[in-house]
Amino acid sequence: MNEMYWLVKREFWEHRGGFLWAPLITGGVFLLLNLMGIVASEVIGSQHGFHFMFNNTHFFDHAMDADEVAKAGALMDMVMYSTTLIISFVLGFVVFFYCLGALYDDRRDRSLLFWKSLPLSDSATVLSKVVAATLLAPLIAVICGVITGIAMLLLFTITLSFHGAGVWHLLVYAHPFQVIANLIGSIPLYALWALPSVGWLLLCSAWARSKPFLWAAVLPVAVGLMLGWFNLMGGRLASDGWYWREVFGRLVMSVFPGSWLGQQQFANAGSGAEHSLDFLSLSSSYSVMASPSIWIGAIVGIALLAGAIWLRRWRDDT
Repeated sequence: MNEMYWLVKREFWEHRGGFLWAPLITGGVFLLLNLMGIVASEVIGSQHGFHFMFNNTHFFDHAMDADEVAKAGALMDMVMYSTTLIISFVLGFVVFFYCLGALYDDRRDRSLLFWKSLPLSDSATVLSKVVAATLLAPLIAVICGVITGIAMLLLFTITLSFHGAGVWHLLVYAHPFQVIANLIGSIPLYALWALPSVGWLLLCSAWARSKPFLWAAVLPVAVGLMLGWFNLMGGRLASDGWYWREVFGRLVMSVFPGSWLGQQQFANAGSGAEHSLDFLSLSSSYSVMASPSIWIGAIVGIALLAGAIWLRRWRDDT
């Protein structure tokens, strides 16, 4: 356990730019753009005698009924979810290129020889990269997303207060702890869902002597195009839609958080969810585990990881 801790910490030290600074910068840019938008609306509004979003501030002054309270709380929760969604999109690219270079870079710069001289197993080394990609990176992204969302709420609240709208009391209707619990609780689901992509990218990283991106992304695209050509010629090897969804999507796109939502909606078909944010709750998110796709993908991912471990043990490009 201590060995795994230091291996994961090594991954964080070596890739702080992607794991830490990428979500921080994304959140900062998002806040800056919103601040610029507010300032622009204030300046333009003062020049023309109107305000884009603050004409109806009296709406916040009357007593709200239960339905309005629920809508206000859902709106503020959505702000926190939306900022995390944007940062999670960046996280998908970070994890993709991190896994793609995780084993390839060690061989390219010859640092593989140094790490093999240490009493570290290939299994522990590869698994530490899996833990860093599927647990550590999304945890940092969630923390940055929630902090950015709370900062967004405060930014809009302060702006509205300058226009005489008493909206500070509305903050109590938000559910930050529930949002945090849902986001952190979905990380194990992300780790399970991302296994085929992580396994495939690490396998390509261990296999390729150069340009691992061609193996990881271009090869599945080429196979899909060939399959489409065969189907166009009258052959029926497999459905195009099935290949792009269950093969290409699971091997390449599963590193993007929330990419399981399509499967989740299929599993929840006919459930009649009433709340607009119910699909983001833990009970709804984990309903995707009723789909065979996630378990088949996990088994394939484990097999691909085993292949990556084997290749790292024997392939050093000498």
